[in-house]
Amino acid sequence: MVKVSPSILSADFLEFTDEIKRMEESGVDMLHVDVMDGNFVPNISFGNPLIKSIKEHTRLPLDVHLMIDKPHRYIEDFAKYADILGFHFEAGSDNSETLKKIRALGVKSCMTIKPCTKPEEIFDLLPLCDMVLVMSVEPGFGGQKFMPEALEKLKVLRNEINKRGLEIDLEVDGGVNGETAEAAVKAGANVLVAGSYIIGSPEMKERIKYLKSL
Repeated sequence: MVKVSPSILSADFLEFTDEIKRMEESGVDMLHVDVMDGNFVPNISFGNPLIKSIKEHTRLPLDVHLMIDKPHRYIEDFAKYADILGFHFEAGSDNSETLKKIRALGVKSCMTIKPCTKPEEIFDLLPLCDMVLVMSVEPGFGGQKFMPEALEKLKVLRNEINKRGLEIDLEVDGGVNGETAEAAVKAGANVLVAGSYIIGSPEMKERIKYLKSL
């Protein structure tokens, strides 16, 4: 079953409450929250105070995506409000310990890889993951086009997950729309992060229904 996790980075920050209510009513499964530090990625988004406020105004699980340097320093802070907490393979110093710590705090763990990282590099970490996120754009900015090479990464990871008999969600983030979503699901993804395709669209409910039907 396909799950939809809209990226709130695409929302109007002054209309968060209304936007979240619309998404709840439209049947999304969770909210994707991008945290950027201006260091690991060139953009800056928001931090824990805003995530705390979002948590207080929604029943939806929060899928928190840390695009920050040395993420292990902030795991305890973000785990207070995240339901799924992910960080980048390329940013960590001891990824296995960080994944273990996330789980120990009662939160689902997610390992994320950039377009430059081969999926085989995280094979040994799969038993410590509840979800794996494949970036289909360079992290840091919304509105980029889907990189088709991400499809092969999804296939490789899905095959390895199945071979090991693991129950891991496989998420894709970046340039997801009606066309690219279908290809991503066929390649093995079962969680779709979509920003502008969903948020702000007058056809939000219909588009979410379509994505979940793939």
